Amino acid sequence: MTPPTPDGRRPSFWERAPLEPGRLAIVDPDGQEWTYGALWQAGNQVANGLRALGLAPQDPVAVILPNSHQVYEVFSAALQTGLYYVPINFHLTGREIEYILTDSGAKAMIGHARYAGTVAEAADSAGIPAERRLGIGGIEGFRDYDEFRAAFPAELPSDRSPGQRMYYTSGTTGRPKGVQKAFPSGQVDADAVGFSESLFGSTGLRSQVGGVHLVAGPTYHAAPLGFGLGALHLGQTVVLMDKWSPEGTLERIEKYKVTNTHMVPTMFNRLLKMAPEERGRYDLSSLDSIAHAAAPCPVETKRQMLEWLGPIISEYYASSEVGGTFIGPEEWMRKPGSVGRPRPGVELKILDETGEEQPTGTPGLVYFLIQQPFTYHNDPTKTAATRLGDFATVGDIGYLDEDGYLFLCDRDSNLVIVGGVNVYPAEAENELIDHPSVLDVAVIGVPNPDTGEELKAVVATTPGTQTGPELASELIAWCQSRLAKYKCPRSVDFVDALPRLDNGKLYKEKVRAWYWGEVGRNI
Repeated sequence: MTPPTPDGRRPSFWERAPLEPGRLAIVDPDGQEWTYGALWQAGNQVANGLRALGLAPQDPVAVILPNSHQVYEVFSAALQTGLYYVPINFHLTGREIEYILTDSGAKAMIGHARYAGTVAEAADSAGIPAERRLGIGGIEGFRDYDEFRAAFPAELPSDRSPGQRMYYTSGTTGRPKGVQKAFPSGQVDADAVGFSESLFGSTGLRSQVGGVHLVAGPTYHAAPLGFGLGALHLGQTVVLMDKWSPEGTLERIEKYKVTNTHMVPTMFNRLLKMAPEERGRYDLSSLDSIAHAAAPCPVETKRQMLEWLGPIISEYYASSEVGGTFIGPEEWMRKPGSVGRPRPGVELKILDETGEEQPTGTPGLVYFLIQQPFTYHNDPTKTAATRLGDFATVGDIGYLDEDGYLFLCDRDSNLVIVGGVNVYPAEAENELIDHPSVLDVAVIGVPNPDTGEELKAVVATTPGTQTGPELASELIAWCQSRLAKYKCPRSVDFVDALPRLDNGKLYKEKVRAWYWGEVGRNI
C-alpha cells in the first residue's frame, strides 16, 4: 500500500503509479487491461509530446474519442501541463465539431478512426495544422497517435502546472458554449487529489483505495470523465463501458466486483424494465455506492432502485457552471423527490424573474452563489444573462421546503402555459414512466387555439407493447389518477424512440419541433 505523502495527504495517480506500477488502472470496453505504471508512462509521453508540439499553458487540446484508456492518457497529460482539456461529443457532425474546434481555439486535436470522416472534415475546416492532428487507429492526414506518443520520454514533464477542463454545453437550445473556468492555483498533485476527494465525498461515492469504479457514460461528459480520473487519483480501478446497456452493466459489476458507479435516471429506468429474474441472475453484492444526477429522477423509480439494491444510492444536483446540493439515501426516504440541501460552503436562492426571493414552497429560478468564477467562452451576453450579483443560474426551476431541501420542478425552457396556468411537464413524465408499458416519455406543450397550449405525451413503449387509442386512453387515465387533471396530457403519440443525449437528458427541443414546425419528424 502506498504511504501518505510527506504533507500527510493521499498520493495522486502520478505519485502512486511509479510506486505501484502493477496495480490495475483501467479495463477497456473490450477487456484489455492497463496498469498504473503503463498508464502513467503513456500519459507522461503525451504530456511531453504536446509540449514538443509547442502547446503552452492555457492552450486547448480537443479530443474526439470513444471510452478508452487513451482518454485518460490525454486527460492526464493536459492536467499536469496547464492545458485546457476539451472533450467533444463524437455524435456531432463534422460541421458541429469544427465549430467547437474554432470557438475553443484548439491548438491540437486527437481523434479516433471510428469517426474518421467527421474528424477529418472538422480538422480541415478549422485549419488545425497537420502536425497537430493525432489519430488513433489510422486517419488519413493525421499523425499516428501511438507513434507520436512513443517518440517522447516517459518521465513526468518538467515545470508541471495544473490544467483545466472546458466542457461544451449540450446545445439543446442553440449552439453549444464552452464553460470556461480559471486554472487552479495550487500544486498539481495536491489539487488533483483534493478535487477527487471532494467529488467523491460530495456525491456519496466511496473513496477507498482498492475500489472499482464503473464508467457507464461517455467520457465527453463531465461526470463520467471526472469520476474516472478521480477514481485513479484515489487508487481505484476504472472499468470502461463503450455503449451502455442494462445487461452489460450488471455483467461488469459481477465480473469486476465493481464497488461504485455514477448513473443517470434513464439507466435506472432501463434496469428496472428488465425482468426480475434477469436482474436476479447477477451477483451485485460488491456494490457499495451509486451516485446519480444529470436529469430528474421519478420518485417511484428511485424508490424501486433502493428497494432492489439497498440504501446505497445518493443524489446530487450541480452543473458544469455552479452547484450544488446533495442527499443521501436515508435522507431521501424522508424527503422523497428532493435533490437535497446545499453542500457545505454552498449558498442558493430561489428568485422570481424580477430577482425577488421566493417564500418557502414557491417555485422560482434556482440561483447558486458563484464559488469558482466562470464565463461562457466568447459569449459575454450569455454569461451576463445567467448572473444576478454574485449568483448564477442555469435555468432550472425549483422551490425550498421548510427544512431547506430543494425540489426541482423543471427547466425554465420546458415550462408550458395552459390557459394562463404554469404547468411543469416533468410532473406528468415522472408519473407516466412508472406505467409498465412506458419505456421513455416526453411531455410537451403543443398549440391549442383556445388555451394557447395543451400537454401532449410522446411515448416510446416497452418491446412487444400494442400501441393505439386504448393504450393512449389508459396512459391519460393513469396520469389523472395521480395528478390534477390540468397537469396531465390530453393526447398521446407513440414513437419508436425519443432523442436523448448520452448523459440521459431529453432533447426536448427536437421533440417540440415535431409539433411546432421547425424541423420534420425524421430526426
